[in-house]
Amino acid sequence: MLQFLSIRRFHGLIAFAAFTLLAVAFYMEYEMGLEPCPLCMLQRIMFLAIGVVSCISALHNSLRGFRHYSITIVVISLLGAGLSIRHLYLQGLPEEQLPACLPGLSYMVEVFPWQEIMSAMIMGTGECGDVVWTFLGLSIPGWTLVAFVGMAFINIMIALKSNRT
Repeated sequence: MLQFLSIRRFHGLIAFAAFTLLAVAFYMEYEMGLEPCPLCMLQRIMFLAIGVVSCISALHNSLRGFRHYSITIVVISLLGAGLSIRHLYLQGLPEEQLPACLPGLSYMVEVFPWQEIMSAMIMGTGECGDVVWTFLGLSIPGWTLVAFVGMAFINIMIALKSNRT
């Protein structure tokens, strides 16, 4: 029973961290005036998915379920880490090599098919190359990469621990 509680607490903490990171992102957008780029939006979706899955896992009391939830969180975290790495790559490019800027997301939703919108969002745009905020030498996608890797690592440990028992 104690093992169930500790895994549930870890998933509760991961859910809290994911939702806190979303709150920070919205604070940066609405209070600090930092406009999110398409890759930022996708990273937010990944944090939302991690938070939801972690919440469900924290409420679910099944050792077998914990393993499945942990694996799901690892997959989502790795996808988010991939988006962060792409974002960091774009931030490291010289300005003349950045992809062209696209119209706003609301316009794209009205005009373009969803496949083109998703492709454009994943590939990033010129605005994804702008470094608009740093803390301790890391930009926003650098910090999201740290968070995604940390969440993946914790959930790998949870999956391995729940697999042994």
